[in-house]
Amino acid sequence: MVRNAIVVGGGIGGLTAATALAQRGVAVTLTEQAPEITEVGAGLQISPNGLAVLRALGLEQALDRRGAVQAEAVVLEDFRKGRQVARLDLRRLQGQRYLFVHRADLVAVLVRAAQEANVSIELGRRAVAVVPAPLSEVRYEDGSAARAELVVCADGLHSVGRESITGPTTAQFTGQVAWRALVPNPEKEPIAKVTMGPGRHVVRYPLRGGDMTNIVAVQEREAWAEEGWHQSDDPANLRAAFADFGDPVRALLAAVEEVKLWGLFRHPVAETWVKHSAALLGDAAHPTLPFMAQGANLALEDAWVLARVAVTGDDLSRYQVLRRARAARVVSAASGNAWKYHLRPGPVRWAAHRALSMGSRLAPGVMMSQFDWIYRHDVTD
Repeated sequence: MVRNAIVVGGGIGGLTAATALAQRGVAVTLTEQAPEITEVGAGLQISPNGLAVLRALGLEQALDRRGAVQAEAVVLEDFRKGRQVARLDLRRLQGQRYLFVHRADLVAVLVRAAQEANVSIELGRRAVAVVPAPLSEVRYEDGSAARAELVVCADGLHSVGRESITGPTTAQFTGQVAWRALVPNPEKEPIAKVTMGPGRHVVRYPLRGGDMTNIVAVQEREAWAEEGWHQSDDPANLRAAFADFGDPVRALLAAVEEVKLWGLFRHPVAETWVKHSAALLGDAAHPTLPFMAQGANLALEDAWVLARVAVTGDDLSRYQVLRRARAARVVSAASGNAWKYHLRPGPVRWAAHRALSMGSRLAPGVMMSQFDWIYRHDVTD
């Protein structure tokens, strides 16, 4: 059984892993390079598989108190006038909840849970290397180092531990970029709406009790943008890219005052997740495109499984055995999903939209059941 651990990274995956380990009696130190744990304004979709982990950690009600919105449906609509193409009824999940959550609210809940579980959180400590060994070592920018029986690399896309655990990998630009913004919410429905246009789509859904709308707008283009949500862009560029979209999307984009731009890259799922006593988690192991809304949910699943394996005395490699195939399947599904939203006008688009429309009206249960393998997967069972 692991008795002590270092978690590198204070995001959703790292905080969840630290809390799950500490609640099981492991002495945990979490180190984060930023001087404070904060999140930029952004929304998350927490599907039932991710919520199962938060519930098992005792955090579901805390999330509700922070204004999490329980989703009722996902609606697909045409870009011209917002005509509904199809509706996926999330109420058919039979007692399982699907939430829209502000990322900062989830992080705040996780920070408090980690503190209550006696996790030692050290801010302003930038890890520069992880050395896998029976007692793995984390080296920091200030020249210090620390060892632990378990080192969890939950430090995202550019993880310092990924190369030392799995070797070098390369990413491929998908030919797509995404803008992200928050605006006041004129639509109070607890629904995610996907507005589909030629080579582009816009996703919007409510946050914080319905007071805000989260916007993610994706465009196919040759000019790539840097990966990561820290890059700001001129809202005029966003509006120009979707100028032919009708209301209500056009009105929402007109209200955007600040926007972030992210180049979307396809990363391979790590071949090796565990080396000696060091392990990859979340985006460090399996960065995923946003087209299945599963990035945070996969990190939550990873954290629970890793913590359980670490304290049962199993070989740590069992964590990879339990997680890699599922993560790879979700990543593959997300990679193949965008084209469905980006069809150009013509017979193919007409036929695809008609099939979606008929399926959602005549066989809504079948439409929802195609996601059972994702949503009904409960790692806490």
